[in-house]
Amino acid sequence: MTEGTTSPAAEGVDTLSRLEQEGEIAADYLEGLLDIADLDGDIDMDVEADRAAVSIISDSSSRDLQKLVGRDGEVLEALQELTRLAVHRETGDRSRLMLDIGGYRAKKRTELAALGAKAADEVKSTGAPVKLDPMTPFERKVVHDAVAAAGLRSESEGEEPQRFVVVLPA
Repeated sequence: MTEGTTSPAAEGVDTLSRLEQEGEIAADYLEGLLDIADLDGDIDMDVEADRAAVSIISDSSSRDLQKLVGRDGEVLEALQELTRLAVHRETGDRSRLMLDIGGYRAKKRTELAALGAKAADEVKSTGAPVKLDPMTPFERKVVHDAVAAAGLRSESEGEEPQRFVVVLPA
């Protein structure tokens, strides 16, 4: 190796430590937010699919955390963006951090994967494209992955916030 280059293994360690640092910064930011809002919650950090993943979980009433999820996850999306900005402010790098609160995203991921698989089955049986309702980028990604796993392809169409997935025949 020449001076100034790193091995793939070293790059993997660097990436992992960078993502762990993002998770730590996000956890500190979110703990401060929970304190200000006087809400109980524990912070869980992980690295999933080359991005930091931070979850706020609680043993107490899930109603408290539901305030941080909001209707259709709108507050969760906003908190995720604020948390990404806090990480960016500390690191100078754009973050792709994923935030989950009270298991909302995990549950939503399961529902959306089933929706994608159902749409793929419909396209396979009819041969006609299927247009789904508008979704957030997170939701579209989960559906695209489910459709690809079913052996079909899909595309996003439209403009935010009305962007939607179209499942296409093979």
